[in-house]
Amino acid sequence: MDQAIKDALIDRLRSHLDQLDDAGEKRGGEQEIVETAGESADLFSIFVEIAAARNDMRTQARLTKDAIDQFRGVFETLQSSHALLQQELKEARVSAREQTRATMRSLLLDLIDVRDRLSAGLALAPPRAAPAGWRRWFGRKPNADPWREGMDMTLRRLDQALAERRVTPIAMVGRLFSPARARVVATMDDPAVADGTVVAEWRTGFEWEDELLRPAEVTVARRASPAGRADQGEA
Repeated sequence: MDQAIKDALIDRLRSHLDQLDDAGEKRGGEQEIVETAGESADLFSIFVEIAAARNDMRTQARLTKDAIDQFRGVFETLQSSHALLQQELKEARVSAREQTRATMRSLLLDLIDVRDRLSAGLALAPPRAAPAGWRRWFGRKPNADPWREGMDMTLRRLDQALAERRVTPIAMVGRLFSPARARVVATMDDPAVADGTVVAEWRTGFEWEDELLRPAEVTVARRASPAGRADQGEA
C-alpha cells in the first residue's frame, strides 16, 4: 500500500476519533447539566415544602392561640358568673335569715305579751276561800284552786318555751340603770340606795341570744339636791 494512502487513512481515523471524543464530552456535559438541574429541582421542592409546612405551623399556631383566647374568655365569664351567683346566694341566705329572725322576733314578743297578761291576771286574782268546815270535815287543807293551777301551769309552760328559744328575762332591780336595756317610767327619792339604782320594775325586759328583745320599764332612784330638799321641807 502506498504510504500516502496509509497516511490519509490514519488522518481520517484520527479525525474520526477526535469527533467521537468531542461528542462524548458534549454528552457528558449535557448529562451533568441535567443532573445539576435535577438536583436544583429537588432542592427547590424541599424549600417549597418547608415553606408550606412553616405556613401550616403558623396557621395552626394562630388557630390554637385564638382557641385559647376564646377558652380564656369563656372561663373568665364562667368564673365571673360563679362569683356573682355565690354573692347572690350569700345575700339571699342573709336576707332569708334576717326575715326568719324578724318573724321569730315578732312571735316571741307575742308570747311574752301573753305571758305578761297571765302573770298580771294571777297577781290580781284573789285566792279562792276554802269552803266552811273543810278542815273539820276532811282533816286537811283544800286543794289549790284548779283555775289558778291551770294558769300557773300555762305560765310555766310559756317560760319553758321562751327558755328553749334562748329568751331570758333581764334582772334590773337593785342594779344601776342601763339605757341600753331599760327605759325609765318613774323616779323616786330613796336615800337608802345609790343614785340611778333601779328600785322597781313595771315591765320585765327580755334578751334573745344576747340581743335586746324588749327593754324593761323601771323606776329609778334619784336623790334630790339639798336645795330641792329644802324647798320640799318649806312646802
